[in-house]
Amino acid sequence: MELRLTYQEISEMIEKRAGRALPIIYGGPHTVRISYDVNVLFKTASVGLDLTVERINGSDIFLSYDGGASIDFMVRQAISMAKNRPGGDMIEPLDGNRILLSLGKTQQAGSLLDHITLKDIRFDEHYAIVEFTPKGV
Repeated sequence: MELRLTYQEISEMIEKRAGRALPIIYGGPHTVRISYDVNVLFKTASVGLDLTVERINGSDIFLSYDGGASIDFMVRQAISMAKNRPGGDMIEPLDGNRILLSLGKTQQAGSLLDHITLKDIRFDEHYAIVEFTPKGV
């Protein structure tokens, strides 16, 4: 089974939760490009980040990102700030520009994962596609 979300829907969900929209565009079968506007010396600059789904292991999603040393610093700062927010304990930085999302650490996702098995997360020109199978089928 598949769940398809448009990039606009995902961006709106992020904006609702974080208060800031993050434009998302297709970057490859398992990669999306996320841009983020930052203010630098009285100018606004757009910073791009390629986020790739490496693999899924149970309720854990292993991601990698690419964007250079300054992006690595910003990602680690963002993860550090997220640790103090609800759900922040599910995000863990790993070595080599990688991130672990432990969905089982949140009550909502954990409840969902009691009933489904994640198979894949992939992307096309318009959608993020979450592939899963119901448990017990």
